Amino acid sequence: MALSLEEFVHSLDLRTLPRVLEIQSGIYFEGSIYEMFGNECCLSTGEVIKITGLKIKKIIAEICEHTEGCESPQPFELPMNFPGLFKIVADKTPYLTMEEITRTIHIGPSRLGHPCFYHQKNIKLENLVVKQGEKIMLNSVEELNGEIMVNCGVVRDHQNHSFTLPLSQEGEFYECEDEHIYTLKEIVEWKIPKNRTRTVKLTDFSNKWDLTNPFPKGFYGALILKPVYEIQGVMKFRKDIVRILPSLDVEVKDITDSYDANWFLQLLSTQDLSEMTSKEFPIVAEVIEVPQGNQLPRSILQPGKTIVIHKKYQASRILASEIRSNFPKRHFLIPTSYKGKFKRRPREFPTAYDLEIAKSEKEPLHVVATKAFHPTHDELSSVSVGDQFLVHHSQTTEVLSEGIKKVVNVLACEKILKKSSEAALLPLYMEGGFVEVIHDKKQYHISELCAQFHLPFNVKVSVRDLSIEEDILAATPGLQLEEAITDSYLLISDFANPRECWEIPVGRLNMTVQLVSNFSQDTESFLVRTLIEEITEEQYYMMRRYESSLLHPPPRPPKHPSVGETKLTLLNLAEEKKTVALPKSPKSLHVDLSKKLQSNQAGLDSKAPVGCQNDLDDLEKERSKSGTTAVAGTDVTTEIFKNKKHQK
Repeated sequence: MALSLEEFVHSLDLRTLPRVLEIQSGIYFEGSIYEMFGNECCLSTGEVIKITGLKIKKIIAEICEHTEGCESPQPFELPMNFPGLFKIVADKTPYLTMEEITRTIHIGPSRLGHPCFYHQKNIKLENLVVKQGEKIMLNSVEELNGEIMVNCGVVRDHQNHSFTLPLSQEGEFYECEDEHIYTLKEIVEWKIPKNRTRTVKLTDFSNKWDLTNPFPKGFYGALILKPVYEIQGVMKFRKDIVRILPSLDVEVKDITDSYDANWFLQLLSTQDLSEMTSKEFPIVAEVIEVPQGNQLPRSILQPGKTIVIHKKYQASRILASEIRSNFPKRHFLIPTSYKGKFKRRPREFPTAYDLEIAKSEKEPLHVVATKAFHPTHDELSSVSVGDQFLVHHSQTTEVLSEGIKKVVNVLACEKILKKSSEAALLPLYMEGGFVEVIHDKKQYHISELCAQFHLPFNVKVSVRDLSIEEDILAATPGLQLEEAITDSYLLISDFANPRECWEIPVGRLNMTVQLVSNFSQDTESFLVRTLIEEITEEQYYMMRRYESSLLHPPPRPPKHPSVGETKLTLLNLAEEKKTVALPKSPKSLHVDLSKKLQSNQAGLDSKAPVGCQNDLDDLEKERSKSGTTAVAGTDVTTEIFKNKKHQK
């Protein structure tokens, strides 16, 4: 039965892709050629197209709330790279079957692919009764004993109870309220049901957006997101991907079951390649499409180029950010094979709990206080601006609170005085401010830093990577190494030079290739050109938001009404050094501390103390530098793969 293209898209179950369509009739003359989004496409009657995907081309936004005295704003296109954060408003229209949910909602292994619903009535299962209104999480869809089932779960008393529901399960299923915050990209990829709109609330907006803000000034309200789709497909004997709007006035017939899809070119995306088994590599492929702006040598990755895809694998990267206070920060993924060297820079610690996390057995953690603290219990130590401490270990101690003894988690420290020292107990909940004093002048490779110290860790490039013509990291004022991550990569090379290989990040470079053949040459020994990848703010946010959650400090008690806290930034700490009891020079600190360290810290090198003021001044100099950092170019040895801010 022939359907309009729009009707076909409305009824399409994305899980059944690819589908083969035959053009039945349209407004176009038979055999005519038309331009569609940059691709010429023949839409003659009887033509056959293999539909490979349905993607959201753009988002039309409509503000829900009417502001008194203002005209109702017209719907407008919301750029896909809009740097806002949104909260989803639960859809009040019910889904009547599990089949309808799976056909329209994205369910997958990602954390974003587990939508939650509740049912208006109890659902009686063989070993479980799902109660009315109980939150049901949909985890995956799979075939069990010949029937498609949805793997679900409910949480009761902190325990997960799993069960399955068939697609035929009927009832009124409503979306649960979602307290999470999402980027527009996440909503587009995971949270807009097919054939429905999505109501969201704008919760935050980045001031780094360099285009016109499409919202009224100060707007943080609700808006309706309406997706505009495009069909992606392939036509026989063509190597490019055809993109067609569903509103195109043609009629089509689904002939998938009676047509051999092998007649079409087999196109694979980067994600498709990563899902192949390791035994299927290496392979030879022709590049069909590649995103603009990628920093691989053009001789390697361009349409029509024949490449070898050697293997897929997991590789380690260090996520790092520029240390800047008043400029947009740049973010990098640094390979552990980076050959430059780093020197340590002072770290900042907002709480005593952060000191506990950062301390190491390698050396005492030496800090100077930048904020005063007055404890509510006499058993705990007070802190003045400029006090210096050596951090030892965490422990518990008893304190009196309204005549009742209570146990408090504290950090045992050594407070450094002019000619002696004294023990100090700082509560872990203490919201103070500390800056590290660096005694270590050694230069480290990035692998050594990760092995010997806790991340996050502040550094500055002291010796650039000499294998790079222009090292982009060396031009930064300072870097914070935030965490080690593992990511998926493809190893590719030019077919003409298979021993020189480049890494392609699966999640951030979406190319399309056509498989040509298997690759039979010996590739045991090849030279891998790793990439220092500069990532966008959105990509950085996505990586950081799912990092392993650290334990939070204990709750802070009510602030004492007589507490007078003096805050001190790194900048005015340098300005007020005349009134603060800080060492005036490296020499004076060495004299003051050496006696103490020789008598009570035999294991610490007496030559270690160096002026903490110099560290603070150096850090401020780095922070105050303007954004005149030179942008590194590309090199045949190591490339900067820069995902430009507005590129998709």
